[in-house]
Amino acid sequence: MDYISTQQAAENWGITLRRVQALLKANRINGAIRFGYSWMIPNDAEKPADGRRKSSADNTGKEGKR
Repeated sequence: MDYISTQQAAENWGITLRRVQALLKANRINGAIRFGYSWMIPNDAEKPADGRRKSSADNTGKEGKR
């Protein structure tokens, strides 16, 4: 199995290096392995959904409430 670095994952997914590191710390990237101070991310790993935002389906019927 081929692995990529956190920097390569950030470039592939269009997010910051720090965000990739946060996802790794939260165990949100399947198959990632800690190797000393580095991470080994599977080449075919998919970018996890952003849990910081609600989907538009969650906001249905809540118009006007803040």
